[in-house]
Amino acid sequence: MRIPGSSLEAGLQYFGRSLSALQDLDGDDLLDLAVGAQGSAVLLKSRSIVQINVTTSFQPHSINVIQKNCHRAGRESACLNATVCFLASSRSPGSHGTYFDMSIKTLLDDRKILARALFDLNSQRHSFMSISIRIGETTCYTLSFHVVDTADYIRPISFTLSFRINDTESGPVLNEGWPTTYKNFVPFFKDCGEDDVCVTDLVLQAKMEISGTRQQPYVIRSSRRRLLVEVHLENQLENAYNTSLTLLYSKNLHFSSLSIREDTQFKIECTALGSNSHSCNVSYPVFRSDSKVNFMLEFEFSCTSLISKVQIRLIASSDSVEKEATLSDNEVHLQTVVQYEPDLFITSDSNLNRYEVHPSRTASEGTGPEFYTHFRVHNLGCFAISDLELRAHLPAVGSGDRVFSTVVHAFSPNASGVNCSIVGDLPTLKSSQRHVRPQHPEDMKKTELLNCSSAWCVEVLCHIQQLLKGQTAMIRVTRKINDSFFRQAKFKEVTIVGSYQLSARESSLISMGRAALLRETTLEVLKGRSIPISLWILIGSIIGGLMLLALLVFILWKE
Repeated sequence: MRIPGSSLEAGLQYFGRSLSALQDLDGDDLLDLAVGAQGSAVLLKSRSIVQINVTTSFQPHSINVIQKNCHRAGRESACLNATVCFLASSRSPGSHGTYFDMSIKTLLDDRKILARALFDLNSQRHSFMSISIRIGETTCYTLSFHVVDTADYIRPISFTLSFRINDTESGPVLNEGWPTTYKNFVPFFKDCGEDDVCVTDLVLQAKMEISGTRQQPYVIRSSRRRLLVEVHLENQLENAYNTSLTLLYSKNLHFSSLSIREDTQFKIECTALGSNSHSCNVSYPVFRSDSKVNFMLEFEFSCTSLISKVQIRLIASSDSVEKEATLSDNEVHLQTVVQYEPDLFITSDSNLNRYEVHPSRTASEGTGPEFYTHFRVHNLGCFAISDLELRAHLPAVGSGDRVFSTVVHAFSPNASGVNCSIVGDLPTLKSSQRHVRPQHPEDMKKTELLNCSSAWCVEVLCHIQQLLKGQTAMIRVTRKINDSFFRQAKFKEVTIVGSYQLSARESSLISMGRAALLRETTLEVLKGRSIPISLWILIGSIIGGLMLLALLVFILWKE
């Protein structure tokens, strides 16, 4: 050890030219050192050198989270006592029985960001205190702490202690190189045999309540937008600590709830990991050996993501050891092909449901009034529908190419993105409607209907680009009746029956269901009767009118 004179007193010269260590100059039973210099001497006092032995014990010896023994912060906890003992020894004469003070710092779970244990004194993971130590005697003190809920019940909790001597000027000094930090570990009680290593074997089984293929997809309807998954989990070997079930599912699903089927002691809690994943703790903190649990997972179908496949992946895991040979039954992958049935409501109404043809009109009055039919498509579901087609077939041409109804125009007065086209070219109609047997006007006594079997029908095709949730698209089709056709026809009453149907272009994802049913729109046409008037009635009416006029003139002349 080198002691420079400049560190003791400025201006010392020839420090160390003489040494003397023969006397105890301050009466502490330790020989002091006198060091000579030019013109002066310096007295270096000796101090005791101590060695401090530390022992730590815990009661109980391990942490039992299955059978908790205390309550902290209103919850059951596992509580422990740490007893720390100090024994200071020194070879220096006269040091036995000497007191000195030390500062002690203790820390729980030093390598964890979130502590799994806290001291009872301050509910913190660290503790500070000062104690008095007497050389040659053992001094002990006790610190109580408790274990909080944690996901890690496998790795032990560390207990770190460090100390220092307070009086660095006159008290004893610690032997050079002697440790001042001690670390102990408190293990968790695992109940896994003599080797204390839990080897588990988790077996996972699951099935969905629905099933669909590409040839026959499962149809999701508005009346049932929920999906149930039945899950069975069992542990066939030793305890499984921190057992969890990870749920990964496609974007067209939302996790709703989990319910245990039997009234058992198991508790399962789920937390979201992301928008399409959850983690569920099973029988936290330990899923015991030979335990079995059955529960139901409930999902809801999304209203924003429409995908043709439903996919669910379930993974069972724990912090215990599981052999590679048994891991294959820890994971289940479920999938099925689906289609979506939109909740569409279709109605039609007309401002003309019955029309009477007057036989006495002239040829210039051969066309009847315009009338319109409104087709309304209501989206009552929870998701938007794209690329809808409303196709209407309206009877228009009879035998001999005689036109009895004309489609004037078709459009949507309330919705954008609706485009309508009219196919009324007669050669085109005849080419596409070869099954039609047109009705001749003189043969109409034998029928009561004019439909697309007895007349060629004009086709109105309206493309609806998108129909949002809660939106209604209205399409107005304006028509005219040709009076001359019915004036020549021999009938009393006939009904013009048109049809309309809704479809979706994206048929692989959408199943129209009841919305695709063929519906009808009708117009009843009546033929008016001409009433003949006798010539004598006309003559009598004229004579009577003239006589009444003469009477009025006579009365006025008299006055």
